[in-house]
Amino acid sequence: MNLLKELTEAYGAPGFEGAVRKIIKKELEKAGASILTDRLGGIVGEKKGTESDVKILLAGHMDEVGFMVKEITKEGYLYFAPLGGWWDQVLLAQRVKVITEKKEFTGVIGSKPPHILTAEERSKVYPMKEMFIDIGAKSDEMVKKWGIQVGDPILPICPYELLSDNDTILAKAMDNRAGCYLALETLKGLQNGQHPNTVYAGATVQEEVGLRGATTLPYIIDPDIAIALDMGISKDDPSHSGSKNVSLGKGPLITFLDSSMIPNVRFRNFIIETAEKNNIPYQVDLLLGGGTDAGKFHMHKAGIPSIVIGVATRYMHSHASMASKQDLENAVKLLVALVNALDKKTVNQFINY
Repeated sequence: MNLLKELTEAYGAPGFEGAVRKIIKKELEKAGASILTDRLGGIVGEKKGTESDVKILLAGHMDEVGFMVKEITKEGYLYFAPLGGWWDQVLLAQRVKVITEKKEFTGVIGSKPPHILTAEERSKVYPMKEMFIDIGAKSDEMVKKWGIQVGDPILPICPYELLSDNDTILAKAMDNRAGCYLALETLKGLQNGQHPNTVYAGATVQEEVGLRGATTLPYIIDPDIAIALDMGISKDDPSHSGSKNVSLGKGPLITFLDSSMIPNVRFRNFIIETAEKNNIPYQVDLLLGGGTDAGKFHMHKAGIPSIVIGVATRYMHSHASMASKQDLENAVKLLVALVNALDKKTVNQFINY
């Protein structure tokens, strides 16, 4: 899965998605798609089918959770602000990249050795606002000479790896480079077939800081149907008590509810029917603590039938996350089947109340 490796290992904090956009643009051009962009940096490739009455948007988001340099101390350490949702507890002693216009710098989020911790410190959750990044500089003058300045993005480090079961993928930024991957692979999966609509596949920007690119991208397309390609939270590891209804390797996720949207029920049911008709395994997800780009897509102009399709992920919004290769492959199969089934008559059934 060389494309997913390339996407996850690229650095793209919210507002700094250029390296990821470059990969997506290259892949869209290779697929022979006509390219459209919005003014925030969102990008899609157009694939025309046998009819043009129905326009379908398939979009991941390019950005990953990261940080921004907010202060450089006289001693050369960096204080930072979050870009997206982080749990402070996953940060200490992790390696990061500070990205400037000309160069990348490796650093580590500082932490005290256990030998010198007081009893009070051992039981304390260390707040992000007190954390700093050590890049090996000796002074603020050295940091500035290197070209690092307040406002530069900072990203986690985690190389892509396919684990020993030949299915589990370990990488950073699976949220949401996997969604970008699904959009591109679905477009490729449609290359040799005929579908009764026009497909726009690509990705938005700045999802992790407020679904911002999802507001602008629909204006260049005016889609009739929108599918946000994003990640869900797997509940199959020991940190989750109670229901284990979402697991790695048991099929793509169809989201029935999140904090930003309740999907069009007729469209939702049609997706379930399509999966079952094509013998594609799937899982149902309810995400109560977060939203996706579909939260903005479905409210574009007079409203668009929208939903979230993706795959389960472990350890989301941390330096390293896991997903299933098999789930990604089945998600592409489901998306291709959906595109082939969505024609004008079917879409009208979703919106005629």
